[in-house]
This record gives sequence, structure tokens and C-alpha cells, in this order.
Amino acid sequence: MPPNNPGDQRPLRPLTADQAWRATSGRAGRCVLFFDFDGTLAPVGDDPTAVQPAPKVLAALEALAGIVQRVAIVSARPVDFLREHFGALSGVDLYGLYGLEHSHSGGGTVTEPAALPWVPTMAELAERARAELPPGTLVEYKRLSVALHYRTVPALADTVEAWGRAQADRLGLRVQAGRMVIELKPPGDQDKGLVIDTAVRDAACAWYFGDDVSDIKAFAALRAREDRDPDFLGVCVAVANPETGDEVSRAADLTIDSPEALGDFLTEAVHRLS
Repeated sequence: MPPNNPGDQRPLRPLTADQAWRATSGRAGRCVLFFDFDGTLAPVGDDPTAVQPAPKVLAALEALAGIVQRVAIVSARPVDFLREHFGALSGVDLYGLYGLEHSHSGGGTVTEPAALPWVPTMAELAERARAELPPGTLVEYKRLSVALHYRTVPALADTVEAWGRAQADRLGLRVQAGRMVIELKPPGDQDKGLVIDTAVRDAACAWYFGDDVSDIKAFAALRAREDRDPDFLGVCVAVANPETGDEVSRAADLTIDSPEALGDFLTEAVHRLS
């Protein structure tokens, strides 16, 4: 009798990790693994500049890059930041600032042309935020976006978010909410879902690992691809957290306890797919 989920068939939902990896093994060479960075590959920290990938993550990603079609990091961070952490890995693509920047397999950074005119606006906005927001607010300038963090002063949440939304209205910017942060970015439809939709067009399988509300759009892109193509396998994985974890887990197929647990999970995946 054949197995319940042979490697060339898509398993029914709900599914277990074992079922998902078995279904992936038969199409590993045409599978793309996508990862958010903060809260997924790395624990969230009070100082965003000091965050490092969780143990075992780098070794597992490098091994997986040699097994699957592609490994990609899709993050709100700039590509330059991602390159500092993953640039030594071969065969890993980097999508920064929700896809406004990208670098493929160690190549140079390509910026979406429509976003470039907004660089001076973002620089001015960052300066204004530092001058007007209360002490304790961390202003993260990313060239094409500005993130306003209030993790160390959660009592400022309403103040920081109201200020950010007022500035977005004044300047015609988009607002992206996140874990103890509000981010302002150029207008347009660029988000993680659009990155995934484009990147999986020649794939037979894709996994997306994320922890925050912006990652739900990536999950939706995989669901939509499955609806269009009955042979495509999409697996959505949430990394748990006490802030947005319930909402993200409800949209996912599987949930992993933490970035540290994800390192172990990916190490096991290397053995399952090899």
C-alpha cells in the first residue's frame, strides 16, 4: 500500500511537520524556502542593530541552500543589514524593505526605481521624529523607510502611533504596523505577499516562515498560488511570540515556539530533505 502522503502529492490540511516535509522531499529541487528575519531567524531585541540570528540558523540555511531551489530572506531590514548577517552564505537571496530592495545570490543591491525619489522625504522624516517624539522612542532610518520603535517604552504606543499616522497622512506614505513598532514607507503596493507571488512562479513548492502581521500577506500569496495550481505545495509556518503570535499562528499551517526552536527545526529539515 502506498504511503498516505507520497513525496509528489500535496497533503490535506491540517498537516503535521512530518507530512509537510514528506510532501516537500519529492520536489525539493523545485522548492523555495522564504524566511522573515526579526522574530523568525533572530529573536527580537531592544536594540535592532544588535540582533543576531539564533544558534544553528546559519549552518542550516547554508546546508538547505544546497538542497532546495532557493533560500530567500524577506525582511523589513535593508539589504545591507541582511548582507552583514547572511552574505557569507552561498545561494541565498535577500529581499529588503518589504521587497523595495533585493540582491540575488551575492550580487549587488537593486532598488525599485519608483522608491528612489522618496529617499529625501525619509531622511527629513527621521530627523523630525528624533526632534519631536518623546525620549525612549527609537527612530530607525532605513533610507527608504522609517521605523518608530517603542519596545522599551510601551506606554508611548498611542503617542508614537498617532504621530506616525499623522506624518503618513501629511506626506502620503504607507503605514506598516508591527511588534512594538510602526513603520512609514513609500506609497505603492510593495509588500511581502507581492515578493512571494513573483518569486514562486517557477517553483513547485514554497515554505514561508514568519512571526508578524506583515508575514500574513506572504502566507496569503502561497494560499493563492495553491488555489491556482493544484500541483503546487505551499507551507506557512508561524514562529510564536506573545505580541502578534496568535493572529499569525491562526493563518499558518504549523507553529514553532521560538527562533531558537526554528534553528533545531531547520537542522532536522536538512536531514529530512537530504
